[in-house]
Amino acid sequence: MVAALATLTLVAGCSGSSSGTGGGTKDGKTTITMGLFGVMGFKETGLLEKYMQEHPNIKIKADVAGDEQTYYTALQTHLAAGSGLKDIQGIEVGRAKEIVETQADKFVDLSHGADIDHFLPWKEGQITTKDGKVLGLGTDIGPLAVCYRKDLFKAAGLPTDRDEVGRLWAGDWKKFVDVGDDFKAHNKNPKVAYVDSATALFNAMIYGDPEQFYNAKGDLIYKTSPTVKAAWKLAARTATSGLTAKLRQYQPGWDPGLANGTFAATTCPAWMLAHITEKAGPQNKGKWDVAKAPKTANWGGSFLGVTEASPVKEEAKKLVAWLTAPEQQQFLFKKLGNFPSSQTALDSPEVKNATSDYFAGAPIGKIFSAAAEAIPDHQVLGRKDGTIKDIFSQGIQQIESQHTDPDKAWDNTDERIQKAVG
Repeated sequence: MVAALATLTLVAGCSGSSSGTGGGTKDGKTTITMGLFGVMGFKETGLLEKYMQEHPNIKIKADVAGDEQTYYTALQTHLAAGSGLKDIQGIEVGRAKEIVETQADKFVDLSHGADIDHFLPWKEGQITTKDGKVLGLGTDIGPLAVCYRKDLFKAAGLPTDRDEVGRLWAGDWKKFVDVGDDFKAHNKNPKVAYVDSATALFNAMIYGDPEQFYNAKGDLIYKTSPTVKAAWKLAARTATSGLTAKLRQYQPGWDPGLANGTFAATTCPAWMLAHITEKAGPQNKGKWDVAKAPKTANWGGSFLGVTEASPVKEEAKKLVAWLTAPEQQQFLFKKLGNFPSSQTALDSPEVKNATSDYFAGAPIGKIFSAAAEAIPDHQVLGRKDGTIKDIFSQGIQQIESQHTDPDKAWDNTDERIQKAVG
């Protein structure tokens, strides 16, 4: 999960460490520091405050970076230096393989002393080393849907009922783009585009395949992958057909685009509902709705890990276990839409029967549960998955915003990936 570029610092209580890095004990109270990113929900819903109320001997200081790329760059620096780390660090799924293979000694093994049996097996497998060391506990997963503006679809002569909308593009991302052509042909407002960006379409397509940039042996396969090739071709078509607002998700301009109705649809993992609700604002409540995506995918999802350098490892482990427990995952889904990585939470009526007032009463529990059930049990993660995804997004943005020829943009992207992965 990722969010806007600005960095926000939350101090939930006082810090027991003048450096604001690892926590400690002071005045009879233990301070636990956290490094988070995006809208993980712990701060936004008051869960950190609740934990402190239930544990009066604990103070939590959480630094929340809006942009995951910026956050991860800083985390890599701190891991290399062996200093500046928080007691608890958030880890995005695209970084999990790199953490597992290169930084396992910097994180506590959470396979002992905590209940991890309630998590989806494939989820915890993403953050587990070959010798069984569990480096993080799952917060959420990212089953995919499409979020769309009913009023803008209606103005372009398209259906607005979520089931009818889903049938327009059922089973085929090419149909999704074809609907965009229809939208463009009948849309009378030149300030409104069909979708936000072509990069969002590319990501949605690749995350639906068990193998994306790497195969199970760890070999890079993006240059020969049929999935990556098809996603690039369709994204390039979208970028050059005037269907996008040229607003890359979570980059400058995207949030105002949500609020101002600059685009009519966006590919939408469950965790994105919270961001749209916040940034589109109360004036757009009921205008947004959620429809089934053309094909299922798991886009994103995160973990919480405890660092070995922490002076309060035991207290931090307890906090991580509590924040990722089924009850808290159910709560976060109900409040924000962050979809549980806990099978226990997934099976609960609170999740399966959930609806969203903001998204026109959409049965988000039903929609995202169905998408989650269709996610492959095993998805291959590579060491530089997150970096490669970012480079592909920038390559597509060259086509979209700089009018670079798609073949030239592909060559540029390939060259940058080769340099990045060594």
